[in-house]
Amino acid sequence: MSRPKSLRSGFTLVELLVVIAIIGVLVGLLLPAVQAAREAARRMSCSNNFKQIGLGVHNYHSAFNQLPKQKSGTGLSMGAGNWWDGSSVTSQSQLSWLVGLTPFIEQQALWEQIANPNGFELVGGAKQTRTPPWNAMGPKPETTTYIPAMTEVPSFRCPSDPGRGLPSMGRTNYAACLGDSFSKAESGPVNAQLVVNSGDAEWSRAGQRGAFVVHTKMAFRDILDGLSNTIIAGEMNTDLGDRDITTTAAYNKNDPSTGVKAKPSVCQTDGSVDPLRPRFWASTTPTFAVDRGADTGRGYRWMSGEHMYTGMMTILPPNSTLCYQGDWVGQEGIVPPSSRHQGGCHVLMGDGAIKFVTDSIESGSLTTKMVEYGNVAPNPVPGAQSPYGLWGSLGTRASKETIEEEL
Repeated sequence: MSRPKSLRSGFTLVELLVVIAIIGVLVGLLLPAVQAAREAARRMSCSNNFKQIGLGVHNYHSAFNQLPKQKSGTGLSMGAGNWWDGSSVTSQSQLSWLVGLTPFIEQQALWEQIANPNGFELVGGAKQTRTPPWNAMGPKPETTTYIPAMTEVPSFRCPSDPGRGLPSMGRTNYAACLGDSFSKAESGPVNAQLVVNSGDAEWSRAGQRGAFVVHTKMAFRDILDGLSNTIIAGEMNTDLGDRDITTTAAYNKNDPSTGVKAKPSVCQTDGSVDPLRPRFWASTTPTFAVDRGADTGRGYRWMSGEHMYTGMMTILPPNSTLCYQGDWVGQEGIVPPSSRHQGGCHVLMGDGAIKFVTDSIESGSLTTKMVEYGNVAPNPVPGAQSPYGLWGSLGTRASKETIEEEL
């Protein structure tokens, strides 16, 4: 018997619901894979940016026979007492290593704005004529009306990091490696008036063991452990204003016997970290962002040579706590590298290679005092191998330690 023409075949309600349910399950299964693919692409782009910086460092070295200096620029302005004084006349020798790299990473136009007198400024977010113009190399890099300092350079940003906008200035996700000790990491061999003297130089030689030493000319010839065995830069997160342990610092850990210099892991073990949310500071922990201003976040000033903004150390492993001895970003503290990637971060080796270092890298004893002038045994004396294992040895340039593992 034939079916009447008025009756048409179709899906029942149950069949439609089953199909929709299957589609929902497939979407639920595929969405994490799509998100993972997107992060993989961002991570590759981040690595490529870092590779470009590495090539820029090598081209800079070929041109000037030295690495770009961390904390360089014009010296103290007339009548200035100390380098930490603000100045609209000079940069107070506080420019970061990234400033000198700009013409070597296809940012010649930005370099021209910095290296020459600049007749424009930002007022209320608008570009206006400035009279008189900024001097060549600009003001101290904390000046928010100086347009280059507020400029975001794409090559200095990791696409995985979502940080944007105020209260930061121009952000960066890449930091110079200062080694396995913060002793003299703030000033290097100079005093408050930027004058090299024997005492400061002796302390700096003992404690500053990384590829970069602030206020100091450094070159590949200084990296005696081998370029392929030495980290010269690392990634870092920028602050999102969320009390993240990697982007704002706990401070005043200055006790001689239990403070951060004597025990680098103190901020991880003294209750400063929220036990229920171990990637964030406890609500009662004093941090720079709360007590010293929201503009003190990690990576917030690409032009500044302060290690909070453009430095990293191989003391604590990647994605560990920012932990300061003093109570201001212009003092000494531990600044580990960090990233928004899963499980670790990128580092730039001296030969230009980009490596991914995991959070679990062997890092020795994190309760051992860092190398410093004046240490006596059993504390590590100047010239000793790094107390922070493979991780520490990768950050030192001339400790004559053998690297036996492939990263």
